[in-house]
Amino acid sequence: MANEKNAERKVLYGQQTKLNLENMSFSGERLSRFPEYISAAAKVKKACAMANDGAGFLPPEVAKNICSACDLLIGGEYNDQFPVDVFHGGGGIGINMNLNEVIASLAGGGTAPIDQVNLNQSTSDVCHSALHITIVNEIDRLIPILDDFAKTLRRKADDFTNITTIARTCWQDGLTASVGVLFSSCASALERNIGKIRALRNEFLKVNLGWTVIGTGSGADERYRKLVLGVLCRVTGLPLSWPEDKCDAAQYPDDIASLSSEIATTAAVLMKLSADLRLLSSGPETGLHELNLPAVQAGSSFFPGKVNPVVPEMMIQCGMLIEGNNAVVGRTVSMGEIHINLWEIMAGFLTLKNISMLGKAARLLNDRCLSGVTVNADVCERYAHSSIPTITAFKEKFGYQRIS
Repeated sequence: MANEKNAERKVLYGQQTKLNLENMSFSGERLSRFPEYISAAAKVKKACAMANDGAGFLPPEVAKNICSACDLLIGGEYNDQFPVDVFHGGGGIGINMNLNEVIASLAGGGTAPIDQVNLNQSTSDVCHSALHITIVNEIDRLIPILDDFAKTLRRKADDFTNITTIARTCWQDGLTASVGVLFSSCASALERNIGKIRALRNEFLKVNLGWTVIGTGSGADERYRKLVLGVLCRVTGLPLSWPEDKCDAAQYPDDIASLSSEIATTAAVLMKLSADLRLLSSGPETGLHELNLPAVQAGSSFFPGKVNPVVPEMMIQCGMLIEGNNAVVGRTVSMGEIHINLWEIMAGFLTLKNISMLGKAARLLNDRCLSGVTVNADVCERYAHSSIPTITAFKEKFGYQRIS
């Protein structure tokens, strides 16, 4: 029944959305797959309608209908009405047109997609503002996941602090060390990167709504502009502000590139931990076998009883995808031309994907693997009493050359 109902649902978008589908859709990454962005963009459109109403540019009834339509989208309804490819030419034009047409259809009464829903706006300032709001919200979802991960690392470090093993350098035997060091050092690295992400979050509280295409504000009435930012703050519940240089905001998405790079670095920290877990749990008879990872599923369709470190491997694959996306995001900064960067939307959606993937993978790694890691203490103690640590201990008394 649900499929039949969806099949019968009226298409709410119009000609401009259809043209975008015909002319610029290639990746399969539909806007409908980013409900958080749709909700944020609907909040932007609602704020614009309220500001236009307050400035006297929209009839109150039209503004009310637009706001009601936006509320439906904010509530998560009609996401299926956003088929445009998020990676397309025109600096997000397809996204904005899709929004305008769906909101106009839901508002009814002959509401005009451009002259009323998009009044005093441009694709540039609308999509930029919606993107920044979405990024803030997604960071707010990611941080607690990473915080929980760091707490698990600290607990494991405490649990294993009294168990001694051997440290390895260049994959050769080295000094003795507590098993807990592996986990406490990763916790410190992760906490440091969480702090950097938190700091970068504040940069995205700056939006250029009201300053139209290139940041000059041309095409938006001053009476509307005086109202729209304050209204958007109320609609979103965020302490938003305008950037000091609005033209800079239109040309340089280096704030997105910085965040993307930090997300990639954080993923790299978890990739390193995952590789360590994978190696230290190798065996059980011919590997290092220091750690035991939870057996979450069969590791092989060929070897009976074989259990592979599939969860750490999932995290490593996630990190590789994030690294690839981050490389593209970095490229978008230099691809901006003259007075506008048309690739900001591409950078933003790739970064949103990376934030989402990192959050999901980190949660799985924490819940399905890290939380259940145990230590083979007898193996670790045997390694700790191997020859190199013992020989190295004599160096302080007899000197490097003599011991060599």
